[in-house]
Amino acid sequence: MSLLTVGTVAFDDVETPFGRAEKIVGGAATYIALSASYYTDQVKIVSVVGDDFPKTELNFLQSRGIDIDGVQIKEGQKSFFWAGKYHRNMNDRDTLDTQLNVLADFDPVLPAAYKKSEFLMLGNLTPSIQLDVIRQMEKKPRLIALDTMNFWMNSSMESLLNVLKEIDVLIINDEETRQLSGEYSLVKAARVIHEMGPKFLVIKKGEHGALLFEGENVFFAPALPLAEVFDPTGAGDTFAGGFMGYMASTGDLSFENMKRAVVYGSAMASFCVEKFGIERLKELSENDITDRIARFVRLVNFDAKLSS
Repeated sequence: MSLLTVGTVAFDDVETPFGRAEKIVGGAATYIALSASYYTDQVKIVSVVGDDFPKTELNFLQSRGIDIDGVQIKEGQKSFFWAGKYHRNMNDRDTLDTQLNVLADFDPVLPAAYKKSEFLMLGNLTPSIQLDVIRQMEKKPRLIALDTMNFWMNSSMESLLNVLKEIDVLIINDEETRQLSGEYSLVKAARVIHEMGPKFLVIKKGEHGALLFEGENVFFAPALPLAEVFDPTGAGDTFAGGFMGYMASTGDLSFENMKRAVVYGSAMASFCVEKFGIERLKELSENDITDRIARFVRLVNFDAKLSS
């Protein structure tokens, strides 16, 4: 089934304790679409870039079966740019530079064929833009997922609350969950957020895995222990892409299937951090993914005797 993703296609400068990569391809929509493309061949992307963005990179996305008709190319303008430096723990980072460029006046226009997409992943953008995309759809997709961040909670809370009423799955990290809900306990936070609209809540906890909530149903998937993490940039978006790509490939919206989607998304995120930018995601094989999923299964598989 078709998956539409909306978000940034951009350049990043990234510095970690393992090195530095300058002006590499990044952006939420890039990671989401590329990750999802390993599970479904009907991925569509809506974004905006300047004429400085390499056509070879857009061609690569097409080679993965990603429809880029919704990517606007602004002549004479520069693409969105972000630069950041990660601390030794690889969880904290400092933003060194943000240049909105073409993103400053981004007005997403959905091609006619996109408006019938059955699954929609709204990457981290202004809540008003996310809501506008939903309203451009011919009918409500079977599943709408959304990512957001602390910045929008601080600056556009009313707009964010409006868009939360329209979605099915909210995918955010634990810090954002606590800020949005006003609750420290993630269990209590999930209940508050369910009341805002989302039926499902996925809480990303980085190296500590991910939680899935639906009412009183809870599922936890651990993160795969890795010897080296080179670049965590885009790992959350890669998770979201794997999650929604798997959901679109199966069409099964049950909680049980969503549990599997969390594991598939976690597997993709574990690949992402192994190299800078999208480089590791570019070279994956079907065997790589199958083996990685098997490692996740072994990680959590155990037998236990329960007393009667």
